Amino acid sequence: METEEPREIWKRRAPWIALPVVFVLTLGLGALVFGGDDASSGDAAAGSEAEHEHSEEEGTVWTCSMHPQIRAPEAGQCPICGMDLIPATSGSDHEMPPEHVMLTERARTLAKVRTVPVRRLPSPAVDVRLLGRVDYDETRLRNVTAWTGGRLDRLHVNTTGERVRRGQVIAAIYSPEIYSAHQDLLVARRQVQRLSQGSDVARSAAEATLNAARQRLSLLGVPDGELRRLETSSQPARRMPVRTPFGGTVIERVATEGAYVETGSVLYRVADLSRVWVQLEAYESDLSVLNEGQTVELFVEALPGESFDGTITFMDPTVDPRRRIARVRVEVDNEDGRLRPGMFADAIVQGSMGGERLRPLVIPESAALFTGRRSVVYVEVPDSERPTYEARVIRLGPRMGERYPVVAGLSEGERVVENGAFALDADLQIRGGRSMMTLPDDMQEGPYDGVVEVGQEFRDQLATVFTPYLAIQAALADDDLATARASAATLVSAATAFQPEEPREAAEVWRGIAHHLRRHGQEAAEASDIEALRGAFEPLSIQVAALLRRFGNPLPDPLRVAHCPMAFGNRGAEWIQRGEDIDNAYFGEVMRSCGEIRSTVAPGSYLMQPLASGPTRAAPAGGHQH
Repeated sequence: METEEPREIWKRRAPWIALPVVFVLTLGLGALVFGGDDASSGDAAAGSEAEHEHSEEEGTVWTCSMHPQIRAPEAGQCPICGMDLIPATSGSDHEMPPEHVMLTERARTLAKVRTVPVRRLPSPAVDVRLLGRVDYDETRLRNVTAWTGGRLDRLHVNTTGERVRRGQVIAAIYSPEIYSAHQDLLVARRQVQRLSQGSDVARSAAEATLNAARQRLSLLGVPDGELRRLETSSQPARRMPVRTPFGGTVIERVATEGAYVETGSVLYRVADLSRVWVQLEAYESDLSVLNEGQTVELFVEALPGESFDGTITFMDPTVDPRRRIARVRVEVDNEDGRLRPGMFADAIVQGSMGGERLRPLVIPESAALFTGRRSVVYVEVPDSERPTYEARVIRLGPRMGERYPVVAGLSEGERVVENGAFALDADLQIRGGRSMMTLPDDMQEGPYDGVVEVGQEFRDQLATVFTPYLAIQAALADDDLATARASAATLVSAATAFQPEEPREAAEVWRGIAHHLRRHGQEAAEASDIEALRGAFEPLSIQVAALLRRFGNPLPDPLRVAHCPMAFGNRGAEWIQRGEDIDNAYFGEVMRSCGEIRSTVAPGSYLMQPLASGPTRAAPAGGHQH
């Protein structure tokens, strides 16, 4: 048997030798990947735990991927869905206020974020849009009446809507009284003709009789032209024509052929439609920019693409107490008769906001995000290292074309996001921030969260905030702008100076409320007029009510929660005051006693959550009701 070459033997055995080697290498690689032995696994676990502790020390915030509004300081499970919480932000992000969203320059470019400054209305002229209806000109409505009593033998105008001209015969009437008087006229005329050659005395008597017959017919209402015709006739007239003394359109036929009428009975109602009225309805908030003599541009649905010019000639001196509107009368020429009473009309009135200080702050319509009664805008935070924007709740007035007037929440010169606001809000919501879906509406009362027990020193500091607030309330009721602004500045200083650390829960609650107190207090202190200050006073009142609910009344005097149902266009608003008699801060001297006291909060007591079916209650100190 020949001996094989070593190379040939290796070729036959190499595959079987390689299998164990591959197996051993695989086991070794698996140990490296999955932790190897227990010792190495323990080291990995220790490293993970250390990393977790390090993460907690850096201030990691944990959130739920399905409910980003959940924010927890440590890992756990979501209280809503039970999913494991995941790290949301780093420690540096956690220091950013929850209303803020920060972008990189690239992200801002991709989101197409564009900002514009908050400015006053660029022109004192403002377009006010009103709705109304075409109506008859009341000064051109006429009644065609029977100038004598009798039977209507014939009606020459039988339907409404017919046009009649002045002097046109519209009916024929049989009047026994006219027939008798006409017969006497004819007899007197023949008598004068027979005595034309007689004595002067006889001729004078006949002339006197004829004049008396003429006078009688004239007193019965026979017109002069008809009287001359009657005098030349040969027989007494059985029918007398009834002529209309003016032209127009018959809007109502009252008479019926064959009916007996008395002297002065209405036969027809006629309207001259060569000029009509348009009765517009203006809300009381629009009345300040409307005046008699202003030109109005009108549009009607029946005539698309056409406009008509009119002039305001009258404005109601009173406002409907239920609908809060006043009628505005516009006169419009209608020689061609195309405007018909009953048509709906849209009107555009170019009003004036007055001087510079009366022009409202405005923002583009695209800048506002609406969620029910709230309006949220994103305001650019100045002097930030990276593009940063703040979600802010504001209050807007009625839309003015492509703009909204700002009632409260923004200052002149601040920059708001007019394009890309939805992208910012979506980013803030994903990160668990206070987006427009979760941002509390400080224009409405929030939920009752229970009272917080604090000591006398804490209450004394709270009193320094309540005192200037009450001074603002009293000044607004007196229409005293200067005092109200000065008191608002004092409130801001007091809210800024009070920086408690203990008790911890109370300090956290105070910081949340103080943020809004400082912001709205600053708006009140910088208000250009008293109406703007009243707009800022409403959210201030809501925050003071929150202080009463959480910390109670820190003053030695009882406080009253008052409500005015007519404030802010019948939306209603509340305020806090000292006295028992209503002292309306939203209307001042105009309607100082308008409103009602809804609750009294004694010293040391707490304001409770408003009931769904009635006024609020006050709970005694040391406890609260559910």
